[in-house]
Amino acid sequence: MIIKCAIVDDEPLAVELLASYVEKIPFLELCGKYTNATDALHGIGQNPVDLLFLDIQMPELNGLELSRMVPETTRIVFTTAFNQYAVDGFRVNALDYLLKPISYADFLEASTKAMQWFQLVHQSEQSGTAAPTGEEPRSIFVKSEYKLLQINLDDIRYIEGLKDYVKIYTEQSPHPILSLMNMKAIEQMLPASRFIRVHRSFIVQKSKIREIERNRIVFGDVYIPIGDSYKQAFLDFINAK
Repeated sequence: MIIKCAIVDDEPLAVELLASYVEKIPFLELCGKYTNATDALHGIGQNPVDLLFLDIQMPELNGLELSRMVPETTRIVFTTAFNQYAVDGFRVNALDYLLKPISYADFLEASTKAMQWFQLVHQSEQSGTAAPTGEEPRSIFVKSEYKLLQINLDDIRYIEGLKDYVKIYTEQSPHPILSLMNMKAIEQMLPASRFIRVHRSFIVQKSKIREIERNRIVFGDVYIPIGDSYKQAFLDFINAK
């Protein structure tokens, strides 16, 4: 697997240093070098990349702002001299965070972590389409905390979406499984005969529904709203034989 990457930093020397690191790593392909976020946004729009090594502290448009504008498929490794930005970095789903001055060893470790993440996502996507035609999958694989977990579909009660993350609530655990993917991605992995999206933030399994109250699905003390734009499709779904 080759990861297409780009570097964004307002310091030209920092850009060249990271570019020299990329050249040493066989699974990275450098597709862009930018010294300001505006040029980067335009360049990435024209030539999308998988991974962005992104400085945070930049004039006009900073790295945190840029990270919210790039495509969902582009993952971020933040590079900065200011460690107080670490928490903010992970709030926008950064894969990693590198504190300047960045050594090659640290850069290689972050790149390897990114490679592992992309491999897990690829394996997860493959597992979702691996079932023979006409046969629904019995389980799915999702990435959680850099591990690939197999989840039996029979165990899933409902799924909640939180921007780039989903929470998968099962009958086997009191705590949800947190996975870095969006709702569209996991919806495509689930058989439509069993699961339905009832709200922009929720997917439920039909067989687990026991009670519906005032346009809400009741799971114990949890109330899942049924969105107006999903209501008719949901009614057709639960009434289908």
